Amino acid sequence: MQHATAEQHAVQPKRAAVLPFPAHRPAQPALEPAGELPQAMADLFVASDMMVPFERNSELYGEAEPADYVHYLVAGTVRICRLMDDGRRQIETFHRPGALFGLETGSSHRFSAEAVTNVTVRLARRSALLALAGRDPEVSQALWGLASRELERAQEHVLLLGRKTAQERVASFLGDLASDDAVDLPMSRQDMADFLGLTIETVSRTLTQLEASGVIAFRSPRRIVIRNRSALRRLDG
Repeated sequence: MQHATAEQHAVQPKRAAVLPFPAHRPAQPALEPAGELPQAMADLFVASDMMVPFERNSELYGEAEPADYVHYLVAGTVRICRLMDDGRRQIETFHRPGALFGLETGSSHRFSAEAVTNVTVRLARRSALLALAGRDPEVSQALWGLASRELERAQEHVLLLGRKTAQERVASFLGDLASDDAVDLPMSRQDMADFLGLTIETVSRTLTQLEASGVIAFRSPRRIVIRNRSALRRLDG
């Protein structure tokens, strides 16, 4: 199996001047929705005055680094992952625009966050967000909801890795990303493999099988059309 090397994960992010917070919040993503931010939480990110761009494949934060900031994803796709000592990589999840991430129960990050595409994030201090939650019930409820969704997603990922076949894993992944019978893939086949616990060869072969059986069709290497959604759901198990 091909794996990302430590050198591939050592790219340092380039930072730019702070930009205005978007007037309109991004539409809810097909994968990993964070839900609408309470106004007080959105105001906190605005007041922090920290909007930071990261180039593709650069690191937003690393494993074991201090978790001093919470991230709001304005644009792009981010992968949350861990690189093992032997070079193997496990991607825990992907975040799309609208996601809130990087809020840890402890003082340091348990995983790394990397830019799949060029991304832009808003930062707010973790201490400020927790203080706000302590005095604003709506913000507290929003953080509770975020934690609950994270737990549900982690449980589903454990089921996917532990009990589903390769075809079921790929079908589940495409089904989660699909919108209006189309799937846009900002991530690479290697990213998909490291998320699904498969080899890149198995991912490519399974996609080819799904195309040959009429379940999907490729419009480009990064865009897939779902031709038979009911068949995809059956394969999802």
